[in-house]
Amino acid sequence: MVLFDEDKQNKRINDLRKQEEEELAQTLSSKYGIPYLDLSVTPINIDSLRVIGELETREAQIGVFNDVNKVLSIGAVSPNNPKTVEAIDKLKSKGYAVQLFMVSHAGLSKVWDRYKDLSYSFETKSGALDISNEQITEFLDKVHTIPDVQKLISEILLMKKSYRISRIMEIILAGAMATGSSDIHLEPEEEYVTLRYRLDGMLTEVLKFDTETYKLLLSRIKLVSNLKLNVGNAQDGRFSIKVAENEIEIRTSMIPGAYGDSVVMRVLNPNAISVPLESLGIHPRLLKIILHEMSRPSGLLLNTGPTGSGKTTSLYAFLKKIHTPDIKIITIENPIEYHLPGIVQTQTDEKKNYTFVEGLRSALRQDPDVIMVGEIRDKDTAEIAVNSALTGHLVFSTLHTNTAAGTFPRLIDLGINPKIISSALNLAMAQRLVRKLCSVCKKQIKLEGRNKEIVDKVLLTLNDKTYLDGIDVGSEWQGVGCDKCNMTGYKGRIGVYEAIMMDENIERVVAAEASEREIKKVAISQNILDLRQDGIIKVLQGVTTIEELERIIDLEKE
Repeated sequence: MVLFDEDKQNKRINDLRKQEEEELAQTLSSKYGIPYLDLSVTPINIDSLRVIGELETREAQIGVFNDVNKVLSIGAVSPNNPKTVEAIDKLKSKGYAVQLFMVSHAGLSKVWDRYKDLSYSFETKSGALDISNEQITEFLDKVHTIPDVQKLISEILLMKKSYRISRIMEIILAGAMATGSSDIHLEPEEEYVTLRYRLDGMLTEVLKFDTETYKLLLSRIKLVSNLKLNVGNAQDGRFSIKVAENEIEIRTSMIPGAYGDSVVMRVLNPNAISVPLESLGIHPRLLKIILHEMSRPSGLLLNTGPTGSGKTTSLYAFLKKIHTPDIKIITIENPIEYHLPGIVQTQTDEKKNYTFVEGLRSALRQDPDVIMVGEIRDKDTAEIAVNSALTGHLVFSTLHTNTAAGTFPRLIDLGINPKIISSALNLAMAQRLVRKLCSVCKKQIKLEGRNKEIVDKVLLTLNDKTYLDGIDVGSEWQGVGCDKCNMTGYKGRIGVYEAIMMDENIERVVAAEASEREIKKVAISQNILDLRQDGIIKVLQGVTTIEELERIIDLEKE
């Protein structure tokens, strides 16, 4: 009895067809006088695919499989085909030299199939790579929580297909966008790699996967970020993702570690920055003061706080609030994180000697009404910012101090005359970011124990008790955890603020070069909440928790 093996028979037929195709290509190569090449055994240079799009190559029946110093190796099945000739002429007009090879249809299919490994990337005019991928949009419909990301990546890790790395990268990006993560962290250890998202300022582990997959993923990230593949040094790059009408920029940072490059991809979603001024978490009384100071034609508004405390988001909200067609606003930033329509934004570049100082000088020559300086970090920038405020410009900037009262000694440290500070500075602010309780699962509980002691202690420092009108001072809230907040109990972040206005009393102590503590004492009479007081009121209102507040503010300190 003879058993018929259908799979074996089909494979044999396919092999014979392939052999016939290759033989035909060899025959035609003699006819056209073009060298023959078997692409099935020829390595494909993935980078060369970027020279021409997949659709164009299919229409022209060609495949670009190598690119060395602008010399392209191209396979074709019919060199005299008008579309083939047209595509090759187009490449030559762009400055490429072409080496043409006669190949089979099967060989071309191999080249076209490798476009999947590009993760649908293409180069933009700026040199950055965009991922304009329907697959990411599709994943966004499937991915809503971290368990969704874990499930999809785990499924794809089991696949052996060549394009699975593209899929993993797309799921990681879609997962970060769907969960509202600000950063993606990939951290290699000796035997595994950890993927973590920064959700509402806190790092959350997503999953661990094997190092072999990571090596392939790392190459993909380097490719789309326009980074060098064979360099083990620290590198920075970027690429964009187009999802619906939004262009989301990804900033890639790599540093060498003990077990390979550690990668952080920062997700700059324009929707994340477009927070209305009224939604930042500024107390209505302070908001009224800020709006008044912003309505003045000149002066300096400084926002302070550590890195990642939301200073830039607040400044952008201020600019959007005052922006009208009849005023000119110029920003000097490093980097430009989000693009604001109708506002002239300029980015510093140390390599080209375009610093904050140079940017400010250039901006002043453009006759602006309002200037935003990303950061005052040295004497020259501080002097020009202060002089700009004194000469009829409204200036917004940030300063690295921890409190609003610390602004004044810091400016003096930078070499600014104390008497000039009082003339230039309108308002000094400080802020932090706390996670908000999830509105779906939070529950009210009795305030007792240590938490009650902390609240009572802070409320004793409150001069104006009308801040507590309508607030239940005997209760606090806690998050339970649900699907909406990835079981954390928190969803989103909000600012905690304090501010000091420039008045006669502050002017007097600043002129005497008083300490931060002395300035804070004098500012008590302004009846503006400090960071601790503002935070505790948010706790009592059920906005956040004492545990979360203690993570970023020392509640025990006077």
